[in-house]
Amino acid sequence: MYTLDTNAIIYYLKGDEAVSSILTQIFSSNIPVYISTITQVELLGFSNIAAKELEQIEDLLKTMATIPLDSNIARIAGFLRRTYRLQIADSAIAATALFTGTKLITRDIRHFIKVPNLSVQKI
Repeated sequence: MYTLDTNAIIYYLKGDEAVSSILTQIFSSNIPVYISTITQVELLGFSNIAAKELEQIEDLLKTMATIPLDSNIARIAGFLRRTYRLQIADSAIAATALFTGTKLITRDIRHFIKVPNLSVQKI
């Protein structure tokens, strides 16, 4: 099972070969894939997003389970932010991966590598 960081989805949608090969394999393996509500906000919040890009994002989001930022995840995220000085979005995404017991797939592991018990895979 996996949780995707926002940047993993962005690079996938841009057709980055390395990212696409890994995520295509994950998507085709019928393994649960999660994203944080924060990732959804980040993906849908670009000010210059084209209609075609928005459609691609919406189609991809339908294939993943979005984990809401509830009180449990917010408490974990708050602890991670306070303890490891993560940005709010990164702390919520890491908390989602910890809460779901999944491996976090990201392009930028430096934000997450300092969190113990968080399984991270760089793409």
